[in-house]
Amino acid sequence: MEIRLLRYFIAVANEQNISAAAQSLHISQPTLSRQLSDLEDELGTTLFIRGNRKITLTEEGIFLLTKAKEIVGLVDKTEANFNQPEELISGEIYIGGGETEAMHFIAKTLKDLRKDHPAIQFHLYSGNADDIRDKLENGLLDFGIVIEPTDKQKYDYIQLPAQDVWGVLMRKDSPLSHNQSIQASDLIDKPLIISRQTTVDNELSGWLGQNVKDLNITGTYNLLYNASRMVEADLGYALCIDKLINTSGDSNLCFKPLSPKLTASLNIIWKKHQIFSNAANKFLDQIRYNIEVYNQNE
Repeated sequence: MEIRLLRYFIAVANEQNISAAAQSLHISQPTLSRQLSDLEDELGTTLFIRGNRKITLTEEGIFLLTKAKEIVGLVDKTEANFNQPEELISGEIYIGGGETEAMHFIAKTLKDLRKDHPAIQFHLYSGNADDIRDKLENGLLDFGIVIEPTDKQKYDYIQLPAQDVWGVLMRKDSPLSHNQSIQASDLIDKPLIISRQTTVDNELSGWLGQNVKDLNITGTYNLLYNASRMVEADLGYALCIDKLINTSGDSNLCFKPLSPKLTASLNIIWKKHQIFSNAANKFLDQIRYNIEVYNQNE
């Protein structure tokens, strides 16, 4: 299967129209149609349902689209780190992470790095820890920022000088909003919105003294911003980390920390025996240097 065919396939899936896709690819419509038919023959399956005005993907087509984007993305990532002037330290760095205060430290590191190497580009991917590990395994990310613990058999890592504080996001008019902190007994009968991360489940279950999924779970979230909208709509209390949602001023929301205090340390991780580009190596050097400076100033 050629990368060129996968690019054609992605273009048609995005445009939902062969004529429009052919125009964007600067090839003729008959050529594109023939290439798509060849791809279906090669795979032995139907990828498209062809309508009068637009085409839609079959289930097999949807599966291939996901994989095609990953494959093409990996090829583009690899090529970008080679096709740069030799006299420059350049290339691209791919970093994945969830919503965390540690991103402030990553941002400072990238800023410091680009002062010396302005040709380096960075690409951020937002997702939970399970998403990040999956993309690391597939080579789509160089680094991931995840909550401890880290699988030391699979990843090398550095602990970042940042900690997330766990608590509850709620409406300011909710019954618990007058509490200075939230104890496990406060949540027993409350509708809860929780993160889908496996690691988070384990941490919160340990703090609660019971499986968090045995409580009154109203819903789950991947990233917190949309979950905060559910809290505003009075659908439940979100178990989350601090400083991600603005609760100041005219906000209808407030954050209360857990008691006893529950914190999470953050690691930056990468696959063992990873062969890095020059750009990724420079980023890792900058991370180590910035952590050393931070520890000296503490």
